Amino acid sequence: MIPILMYHQVGQPGSKGAPYRGLTVHPADFRRQMTWLRRFGYRGLSMRDLLPYVRGERQGKVVGITFDDGYRNVHRNALPVLSEQGFTATNYFVVHQLDGGNVWDYKKGIAHSDLMSADEMRDWAAAGMEVGSHTLDHPFLPKLSPDIATFQIKQSRQELEEIIGSEVTAFCYPYGGETPQIRAMVRAAGYTNATTTERGLARIDDDLYGLPRATVARSTNILRFLQKCMTRLEDRRRTA
Repeated sequence: MIPILMYHQVGQPGSKGAPYRGLTVHPADFRRQMTWLRRFGYRGLSMRDLLPYVRGERQGKVVGITFDDGYRNVHRNALPVLSEQGFTATNYFVVHQLDGGNVWDYKKGIAHSDLMSADEMRDWAAAGMEVGSHTLDHPFLPKLSPDIATFQIKQSRQELEEIIGSEVTAFCYPYGGETPQIRAMVRAAGYTNATTTERGLARIDDDLYGLPRATVARSTNILRFLQKCMTRLEDRRRTA
């Protein structure tokens, strides 16, 4: 069983009471988390690098590291730490908001946060990190018609590949919204894996298009973080 960590932003958390404040991990906390992973002999890996372990083809002390949405503060605050530790990670980008912001959050009262530009995304990839897709516009896929959902999934991969000049194989469902039909669309679009917001550890018998993750929040202290990374309990509800 392998933990796949789910981050969003790595920056200064918003003021107390701000909506979704918990999804921003302080840079000092992120550095501490990565440092302790390395001290305990774990390697942080992108989904591309992690798949052989998830499929049972390789064995080792590994943890998947993923970021949703492509926030600029991840480039600024997380990329240097990942590089220092020799880790890789996957960032899932919302293609039509490159150099934009988290527009899908505004109606919830969540403050604007900058997203990486195309150049910053290329820089992310050039550093050995993985570029994944989070669709074109961050919609809740189950509410879309099959044609539009397919377009969001397939076209986002094509546009990302044109921008970075290499293959894109990792996908993440916005809001965790997925169905068996949507998983089939992701598979047909050429992706090799997809992550959800389901809590738990990835197991060898998991559908590679429905991999669970462990959320890392602002309030996740270092002991709880290490527990998420090192636990091997069978009950998923107790592991994330």
